[in-house]
Amino acid sequence: MVAAAARTSEVLKVAVVLGSTRTQGPPYPANVGARVGAFLTQALQARGHSVDLVDPIEEALPLLEKPHFAYGSAPPRLQALAERLQTAEAYCMVTPEYNHCASPALLNLLNHFGSSTFGFKPSLIVSYSQGQWGGTRAAHSLRPVLSEVGCLPVSAMIHVPRAHAALDDAGAPAEDSWFAYADRGLSQLEWWATAARDHKRKVDPTRASPPLRTSPAQRNAPGVS
Repeated sequence: MVAAAARTSEVLKVAVVLGSTRTQGPPYPANVGARVGAFLTQALQARGHSVDLVDPIEEALPLLEKPHFAYGSAPPRLQALAERLQTAEAYCMVTPEYNHCASPALLNLLNHFGSSTFGFKPSLIVSYSQGQWGGTRAAHSLRPVLSEVGCLPVSAMIHVPRAHAALDDAGAPAEDSWFAYADRGLSQLEWWATAARDHKRKVDPTRASPPLRTSPAQRNAPGVS
């Protein structure tokens, strides 16, 4: 049963971005991330927010050749995803752990975009594993990536160890206390997303800090060619 938390803001548009393209095991189930995404969707909807679940299996992005902003006219599939991510006001980035790092699928998806898509909006890192650590090392490795693309991660994180046992196929937790555990991170995400949205209604942050779209040299210090 979903424990409904008291809403503390207007309705937010939250993108829950999954990080696994696994379709075959072992281990089983092959893609536990779908369960984590379903759990987050339920928890966010219980808080009254709108959720867009972004699944890299469905998006089927190729390995990065060049990012979205480098195209004159982006491929339709990439453009559609860019618009979905641009519309979001906050992000839950969901990753399993691969060799102590965030998943290749999630990093590939993120690297297709930049601060012009993600900037001046918050993110919440959610990690999971079928072992005892819950992907904590992957979660920490994701912080600098999200900071660089501009969707600053909140301080709290959600870690789900033994995710295949903690959550069922529909994302329902084995213990209702999982919702209370998630509330800390979701509350922080909600607070920062609301603050960012409200302030952007007063001040356009891109006027003083425009996105870099053409060359890495745009960020160089004076006198550096």
